[in-house]
Amino acid sequence: MSFMEKIIGSISDKREWKAMEARAKELPTEYFHAYKAIQKYMWTAGGPTDWKDISRIFNGILDLFEEGAAEGRKVTDLTGEDVAAFCDELVKDSKTWKDKYRAKLNEMIRDKH
Repeated sequence: MSFMEKIIGSISDKREWKAMEARAKELPTEYFHAYKAIQKYMWTAGGPTDWKDISRIFNGILDLFEEGAAEGRKVTDLTGEDVAAFCDELVKDSKTWKDKYRAKLNEMIRDKH
């Protein structure tokens, strides 16, 4: 990874993110709002830290939502009533920000003693 990529991120990752956002905007309103709410939850509740996981998870959600919308299903038909649990299940095998902060806290305390 180049110095510039560390600062601004990969150009191809940015293109992929913009493409995902464009796909989301094409969703019916109910699905678009759910997608944005899921994004907000993921970022505030400790979503994945690795771009590959982020890409996999959000592209997967978009695929699911596009298919559900085409079938005329409600969002909760796909996610279940507990949407947070749905999100948590998506990131269970990914390193999350929470994991990163836990490790940093443990390391900091360990190094001080």
